[in-house]
Amino acid sequence: QVQLVESGGGSVRARGSLRLSCAASGYTYSNHCMGWFRQAPGKEREGVALIDSDGSTSYADSVKGRFTISKDNAKNTLYLQMSSLTPEDTAMYYCAADRPGGTTACSGGYCCEFGYWGQGTQVTVSS
Repeated sequence: QVQLVESGGGSVRARGSLRLSCAASGYTYSNHCMGWFRQAPGKEREGVALIDSDGSTSYADSVKGRFTISKDNAKNTLYLQMSSLTPEDTAMYYCAADRPGGTTACSGGYCCEFGYWGQGTQVTVSS
């Protein structure tokens, strides 16, 4: 059974930084597309960043230059380093892993089929 568990969320002041982590069990990151998504109350889900099996990345315009997605295949962990945070970044953040036949989701024009989702970690940025 695949399980994705996010951590690292919290409350931070504007211009601060946070690093989110997503640990997987029952799933190997190295050969798959992974992504971070976020959803704020009353808003649609947004694809924040994707990283493919070859390490190529794609970002939403709203986070380019501020967020960095990475993964440690040895630790089977996905990361999202977030800096220069603004209140507009406040949302629940979810990690996702691809699975053939899953739901197509995109970030920065790059899409994968995601079939596994974590429970989310809350990020709150105050001004």
